[in-house]
Amino acid sequence: MVEERESITSKLCSFARAWHTYHTRDIIFDDYLAFDMMGKEEYENMYELIKEGLNGDGRLSREDTEKVIDEYFAPIPLSRIHFCESRLAEFAEGKDKIQYVICGAGGDTFAFRNANDNIEIFEVDHPDTQRYKLERIRKLGWLMRPNVHFVSVDFEKEKMRERLIESGFDPKVPAFFSILGVTYYLSLDNLKEVLGQIASLSGAYNEVVFDYPFKSHGFPERVKRLEMITESLGEVMCGGFRSDEIRCVLCGLGYRINIFLPPEEIQSLYFEGREDNLRAFENVSLVSAYFAGYGSIKEMDDINTMTQAE
Repeated sequence: MVEERESITSKLCSFARAWHTYHTRDIIFDDYLAFDMMGKEEYENMYELIKEGLNGDGRLSREDTEKVIDEYFAPIPLSRIHFCESRLAEFAEGKDKIQYVICGAGGDTFAFRNANDNIEIFEVDHPDTQRYKLERIRKLGWLMRPNVHFVSVDFEKEKMRERLIESGFDPKVPAFFSILGVTYYLSLDNLKEVLGQIASLSGAYNEVVFDYPFKSHGFPERVKRLEMITESLGEVMCGGFRSDEIRCVLCGLGYRINIFLPPEEIQSLYFEGREDNLRAFENVSLVSAYFAGYGSIKEMDDINTMTQAE
């Protein structure tokens, strides 16, 4: 299930986007509304939380705090939102109207940065998270555009598909889906269920973008420490996935991968040549896949052959 309540890790991701925008010259992604969405008090709370030593080293100096932000908290949110919104822009190009469904929207600010009125936006989230966000929006006095829909889903009791359609989603209109920062806490069966719900809403060439961690026990210390940090915050990662597992799930649901970015390509695209501590995480990949209907037996045989080779 995609159940992202108002979690600490979600707030830390919003904090990282805001921090990066206002403290970095060479900006990877300019989320200029992230600070306002969080509010000064919440922003400072997240900074103090990191400063107190989430990395296990006790209270940190200002310099070490900034290093931890760049090393642990900023790389994943920055690269995935850049990738996602770049893919969304390409998907929207040349189309009269599209729908953008943000699964587990959290503190995402696209609805208020977007200048394209032909994009119908559906923010899907747990009722607790969405209530918090709507309160912030009202407090800020931000204009609620008619092309933005907030879809609260209690994933233990409701299906995302049904709630989206009730909120005005039209399966006949081209749609782009994002699932960012969620797969780290899902089992393979849970991920398959989420992608299956999206597939049930998809017409030909609808697209889905997500990030996911590799399944491995041999990654550098940074990966292990990030997992320890999230566990200390009460949010336990599920161990990740093999690349063949992701491909099999996608193909079985009728998707075809059009872009796959492993860590080394993410490093090259977004972090190469930087002078700060930002670099791609060693175990995180980015995927964009389009819906093409259920695959042929030959395609499944090809995947099975690849799986056996790995």
